Amino acid sequence: MYAIVETGGKQYRAEEQGTIDVERLPQAVGEEVALDRVLLVEREGQLSVGSPIVPGARVVCRVVAHDRDRKVVVFKYKSKKNYRRKAGHRQEFSRLLVKRIELA
Repeated sequence: MYAIVETGGKQYRAEEQGTIDVERLPQAVGEEVALDRVLLVEREGQLSVGSPIVPGARVVCRVVAHDRDRKVVVFKYKSKKNYRRKAGHRQEFSRLLVKRIELA
């Protein structure tokens, strides 16, 4: 059983007892969070596709950790103009443990 959920403007495949890394959430470590924007649910070969969301479906997760992703280096330059800019970015994320996928 799995579900496709949307959070932080991105879509993730969530399986029960699996983990997903999503955009940083305001909940503290150890708290539960319910993701209500479920776009698709697969159960025993049966697909439930929402338009845009599946009514009554939600994915219940527990926040395991908050962390930052690896650094992405941004380098801009213009040839022959002595213009160089180097910057780095580390995106914050929350690691969620999927406890259960609920269908109404």
